Order: sequence, then structure tokens, then C-alpha cells
Amino acid sequence: MPYTWNQTSETEQELRLWPHNSLPPRGAMITILSVFLFGLIPLLATLGSVILWGLLPFLLITVLGLWLAIKTNYRARSVFEVLTLSGTHARLVHHTPGKEQHEWSCNRYWARPAMHEKGGPVPHYVTLVGDGREVEIGAFLSEDERIMLYDELVLRLREPVAQ
Repeated sequence: MPYTWNQTSETEQELRLWPHNSLPPRGAMITILSVFLFGLIPLLATLGSVILWGLLPFLLITVLGLWLAIKTNYRARSVFEVLTLSGTHARLVHHTPGKEQHEWSCNRYWARPAMHEKGGPVPHYVTLVGDGREVEIGAFLSEDERIMLYDELVLRLREPVAQ
């Protein structure tokens, strides 16, 4: 599950959300190496000829393109969100790499989760409503994870406020 709840103090709990990472760095390295090695197989037949030098740049461009695509994907997946629920306050911080972070906060009593099953950018779009604003939370999660997150948010925001 790409989110966790942590009890940071007696009166404060924190929810950390991050995108799913199905390709760890070691797997990316193996993928790139495999593409390079399998790309070399057809080039073995051209060893010792001028054709090798005509085909080799295409293999290198392919490997470089794959590496750049994976690197860009890792950067895009380094986004994360932190929802902090204290005794009387709810605060959401959205961290995006290379951009400034976005914050939302309101009185916990008025904060409520909302689910938009249709009409949002993704199915079962989850938002937090409060202080006259509506902000998204967990848009990068899968549909099932957003449904579970919504149910957990409803329960956590209804818990009695500890002083």
C-alpha cells in the first residue's frame, strides 16, 4: 500500500502518500542492460564490416532513450503528500519535485473527505473540503487504493479530538 499512517505524538497523526513504484532502481538497471545485450545479438553478425558502425548508433540511441525515460519517470514518481491531523487542525502538504510545495489547512472539525466517483480526473477522485477550499489527495493512487483511503479518512476525521 503506497501510504501509511503514523502516530507522531499523543494528539497528532500523519498520513504519508506516494506513487506506486513497480520498477526499483536495480530492476531498471537490469532492464537497460538486457536491452543493450539483446541489441548486440544482431550486431554480432556484422562484426568486422562497415555495417556495424551504421547500426551501432541506433542501439546506443535506443539505450539512451530508455535510460532517459526511466530517469524522467523516477523524477515524476518522487511526488508525495503528507496529511497531518492534530487535535484541532488538519494540514495537507503536496510536494512536487522541482516546484514549490502546495499547502492546505483548516480546522479539523470542518474538514471532510469527498469522493467524486465520476467527473474527476480519475475515477473515485478523493478530495478534502474545508475552509472554503477543496483540494485533491492521493490522485496518483490506484482506484482501489483511493476507495480505501477515502474510507480511512472518513474514520480518522470523525475520531474524537484529543486535547
